[in-house]
Amino acid sequence: MLVPRGGSWGTLVAKALRSQGATPVVAPLIDFSHTSEEEKLRQALIKLESGYYDWMTATNATVVDVLAHNNTVIAKRTQVAVVGETTYAAFIDAGYEVARTTEEADTSALGLLKVWPEISNGKILRILTMRSDVAKPVLTEGLIDLGHDVTQIVAYRTIGVPASVHVREDVSSGHINALLVSSPQVAREVAAQFADRPDSTIVACLGDEARAEAERLGLTTGSSASEALTCAVAKAALEALDPADMMD
Repeated sequence: MLVPRGGSWGTLVAKALRSQGATPVVAPLIDFSHTSEEEKLRQALIKLESGYYDWMTATNATVVDVLAHNNTVIAKRTQVAVVGETTYAAFIDAGYEVARTTEEADTSALGLLKVWPEISNGKILRILTMRSDVAKPVLTEGLIDLGHDVTQIVAYRTIGVPASVHVREDVSSGHINALLVSSPQVAREVAAQFADRPDSTIVACLGDEARAEAERLGLTTGSSASEALTCAVAKAALEALDPADMMD
């Protein structure tokens, strides 16, 4: 089975799939690049280091890479709130303190808003939110609705990555007979890069948005056998991830 992202995400998913008897092949089809808001990001990070913000948020572990790339040191007075266990672990591993994170019952952006008491005590807070260019600004909009002074930054862009010739040949021949689709962007890369694949190739989608895009592109298969296998694969992968990890 092709696992379309590398890093800690790919490692977690590959381990989960391997435990279910699959043979995962980690071949990233998306990666992260510099934001189109480079100057806006630079100014926000200067303010972040100066202690201008009361809080900063992150919905994806890639934000840690952005901070590291810019050698950013978060001011001691600025507290950090993050979505999902993977994002939390990335911040802790990088030496940052995290004051608020989601609970296991709801690891979504809305889930963070529910367990963040400081945003509901009537005080207007200055908050920096950082996300991908294609991620929905759910957290930002929720904080604005509560009346806070929010600076929203598109901290990085999601870009497609060409698979190796070897991987493309293995998909075309059916040697790799299942493809994991973790987001709408991955669905588009699968459609573009693996158009020449056997009809029997399984396409397993994680989350409603990925599934909807895959269906729009004609990637999904309809037999009961493939549907059962798809569900089993998706279940194994989902158990290793937070909902935030399916964001581009």
